[in-house]
Amino acid sequence: MNAAAGRPAERVRPRAHCTADSAGGLTFDVALGVAHDDAAGRWDTGLLLRRRPASGRGAAEEVRLPLVPTSPGVLRAALPSTMPLAEGVWHAWFSDGERRRSRLLPGTHDLRSLVDRRPRPDRTWLGVRIPCTTTGGTLAVRAWQRWPHAEAADVKLADGVLTLRGQLYGAELGEGARVEVGPPDAGAAPEPLVAVPAEPDGAWFTARLPLAALPARAESECAVWLRPARAGAPVRVARILDDVADKRTHVRFPAVRLADGRCRVRPCYSQANELLLRFEQPRAAR
Repeated sequence: MNAAAGRPAERVRPRAHCTADSAGGLTFDVALGVAHDDAAGRWDTGLLLRRRPASGRGAAEEVRLPLVPTSPGVLRAALPSTMPLAEGVWHAWFSDGERRRSRLLPGTHDLRSLVDRRPRPDRTWLGVRIPCTTTGGTLAVRAWQRWPHAEAADVKLADGVLTLRGQLYGAELGEGARVEVGPPDAGAAPEPLVAVPAEPDGAWFTARLPLAALPARAESECAVWLRPARAGAPVRVARILDDVADKRTHVRFPAVRLADGRCRVRPCYSQANELLLRFEQPRAAR
């Protein structure tokens, strides 16, 4: 008889508890389920991170991290901050050699070191990884790989004006720096919908967007960009240096009515935690 038969799934399947360090690395402590209680003695046991292409076509990308015993029934794997991880959602698997693979269940996550994280100034690339739980209840890691990066450190909305204070990494603010509102694809239009000065303070900047003055748009969403200098390429504004993997349900702003008196615009975040302006059209009369 199978020893795992009739037992709850959380006792059968391995569960990973995650700890983040201030440099951006992750440690996974995997508590073995009864279906894998013999894996601690195998040299080829590992934690597998697997990412499918955004297009849904082609082979999945995989990163394998070795698991080593730390205490009875617990194995540990480390994802160092120095290891690049392509941007996207990486699903976490427990791999018992070539014999068995199973999706990892999420455990407790200690992400305190990620709150208001400040990357070292000597970095040449920025990698952010935040453990999260999928809609199916399994463990995943949301990863960002960006350089340069414009971090939305503080976003406030009052009297129809969006005040954005942020920090730029990987580039310098220069003459003509400004915050722009335009299509999500930076190359989709030669001119932004609106642009306002980005007041520099070292690597920090402050911009004030009068949302009520925006023209109504047929497009449902526009992106917020920082152009570091007049001749510089725009950088997408996002908030990724904290412990929230998906801000769509955690951060909500009120909508601002536009000058036409009908349409409204609402600041929000995308699935990738990028700052958006969502235009809400009036509902058709019934």
